[in-house]
Amino acid sequence: MITLSNVSLAFGDHAVLHDISLSLSERRIAVIGANGSGKSSFGRLLNGLAAPSSGTVSVDGHDTKKDGKSVRSLVGFVFQNPDNQIVFPVVEEDLAFGMKNLGLDKATIATRITDVLTRYDMTHLREHPAHLLSGGQKQLLAISGVLVMEPNYLVLDEPTTLLDLRNKRRITRALNALQQTIIHITHDLDQINDYDRVIVIDEGRVACDDTPAKAIPFYQELMA
Repeated sequence: MITLSNVSLAFGDHAVLHDISLSLSERRIAVIGANGSGKSSFGRLLNGLAAPSSGTVSVDGHDTKKDGKSVRSLVGFVFQNPDNQIVFPVVEEDLAFGMKNLGLDKATIATRITDVLTRYDMTHLREHPAHLLSGGQKQLLAISGVLVMEPNYLVLDEPTTLLDLRNKRRITRALNALQQTIIHITHDLDQINDYDRVIVIDEGRVACDDTPAKAIPFYQELMA
């Protein structure tokens, strides 16, 4: 479980999030809000990419401030733009990077790469130049690079914003099939109608925390 206790976040004099207390345990959680509402900063708190200015964030009992290494092994993060996440020129090399840093042996690395590429019908791209992938393939590679690390939780910051409809649907199917707990920050309301929980963030505060049937109409009215 990911727990936030009285969490606030500020950058200098600019307050971004205010006194948030939540426990995140459902398998599929969406976070929605207007641009600038603080939802991306909220996501970054969950794996220690950002540290709370006050309060605590813990993942399975690990404080993100005190035990960032353990937290990042438990919580994977997928950025909006996969080009910010893909660091090696060849697909296989990029997937292997994080596992090599963990000290995994070559056989384990190779097996995990094969498994994740098979899952997304990308085995033919194993030795393909990463920068020549399509937008959807790049986002799947970014997600795969996190999944091979076998995290318990996956935070995704608007992973379909830059994609066309076909690739949005492809990524949506991939996310729906995951067994990990996912916290999905998104503007695509049609993707989250069957989620377990939707959190609406407005002006740095939790404005609504409910089922999609209640939270989405609340957000739409808020934006009206």
